[in-house]
Amino acid sequence: MDTARDALPDDIAALKEALATERAKALEIAVELAVARAKASEDSALIAQQKLRIAKLERQIYGQRSERSSRLIDQLALTFEELEADATEDELAAEQAVARTTVRGFTRTRPERNTFPEHLPRERVVIDPPTACECCGSNRLRKLGEDVTRTLESVPRQWKVVETVREKFSCRDCEKISQAPAPFHAVARGWAGPSLLAMIMFEKFGQHQPLNRQAERYALEGVPIALSTMADAVGSVCAALDPLLRLIEAHVMAAARLHADDTTVPVLASGKTATGRCWIYVRDDRPFGGAGPPAAMFYYSRDRKGEHPQGHLARYVGILQADAYDGYNQLYLAGRNPGPIREAACWAHARRPFFAMADIEENARRKAAGKKEIALSPIAIEVVRRIDALFEIERSINGKSAEERLAVRQKLSRPLIEDLHAYMREQVVKLSRGHDLTKAFNYILKRWASFTLFLEDGRVCLSNNAAERGLRGIALGRKSWLFCGSDRGGQRAAAMYSVIVTAKMSGIDPLAWLADVLSRVAAHPAHRLDELLPWNWTPPAPAISVRAA
Repeated sequence: MDTARDALPDDIAALKEALATERAKALEIAVELAVARAKASEDSALIAQQKLRIAKLERQIYGQRSERSSRLIDQLALTFEELEADATEDELAAEQAVARTTVRGFTRTRPERNTFPEHLPRERVVIDPPTACECCGSNRLRKLGEDVTRTLESVPRQWKVVETVREKFSCRDCEKISQAPAPFHAVARGWAGPSLLAMIMFEKFGQHQPLNRQAERYALEGVPIALSTMADAVGSVCAALDPLLRLIEAHVMAAARLHADDTTVPVLASGKTATGRCWIYVRDDRPFGGAGPPAAMFYYSRDRKGEHPQGHLARYVGILQADAYDGYNQLYLAGRNPGPIREAACWAHARRPFFAMADIEENARRKAAGKKEIALSPIAIEVVRRIDALFEIERSINGKSAEERLAVRQKLSRPLIEDLHAYMREQVVKLSRGHDLTKAFNYILKRWASFTLFLEDGRVCLSNNAAERGLRGIALGRKSWLFCGSDRGGQRAAAMYSVIVTAKMSGIDPLAWLADVLSRVAAHPAHRLDELLPWNWTPPAPAISVRAA
């Protein structure tokens, strides 16, 4: 006997009522589930946001603790973006579900948005007001106030043709024709304005968008520009900026301490792709409180022969922070003319092979993914711990004067260095010659004077990260433009990288700087070109916008 079936009413109306009740309950359960899902999504997004904030603050306070900390922050940012989007979708789904029931709704707690800078122009859109009272129909209405809803909007890129008119006049007495002189143009024949030229150059060298992709996008916007015409503009702009590039080069090479590094650049050759090199030299005096503005100088070469850095630094005398590339060795000779360069080795570079055998977090991830684990070395873990202790001291003295930095290093870092030296010499004799740790130990021990120069000069940094940061854009660009078209193209790229990276190091917008400089450089007095350098540049005052009443 089926008791559940017997309990059902026989009346059809009663059955319909019972079915409606059950459907209402099911709907309420579904709505409650949607609300719960929205709350869970909000919590997940909030947790991801807090993790991202903590990671950024830790990086800001303590610096880079591991080789993949920047990648970790990027991954956290991506995770937060996805979870935030999920939370919004679930919130909207819950709102739609709640509208059909009496279930209590759900409203996300969002932080107050501050996306309306005061300098932005305002466009006032007034909706037509009512002309009669909704209650009695009277037209005797008076204004009590208004509610204003603000939204941030973007205006699509606008193209225009600027017609510069020079009127001609003839003299009634002598018939001589008078006319205003032609304006200076940033490029020959003046077919493009400075803002367009700046956009083309920054897209190509700052955003890694080749000219053919730019041309395709401009054509879709209704402005077809021939590829040859854009390429002609690139050459003209590089020629116009060359005097500024020479000033940047002189400033960089006048530094008391330089960071140097290089990276590969694929170059299109006949029937194949050759591997060129892009060299960078960075002047950054900020870590030891120097007054010199930061700047970077790039060079291009077809190969990695030592003659290239030797030529770049032919007149330089000072401290060079770089890796152990043999091409630098001639620069460190005592009898070098105009004088020897002091070598400062990079502790971050020396730490990497040890870190590869001491990455506990990576091992845990591989284990969780079912992959083969890395063979961790207690010796490598100990060396990484000791080197990290040195970097911890450096973070506390970053930005202080060279004298203050040296005093702290003598007191705190020197004992750690002496203990590390003894520990490495003790461990290296226990290992076989072909062991990876032996190679990592010998890399440091054979260059011990260079690795300990920071204990003698407060201007020396512990790492060469400044140069590596400057090359990061090229590494990203290789995935976009694939290769340079020629050796001359590599040289032009190096020149533009120099001015764009220097502008970024000066804390200014490279696009705005390029546009303003290109509008002024042709007519600017040669003896005052230093006014246009990124660290001396002052943005032009914005035009006064009229706000509609």
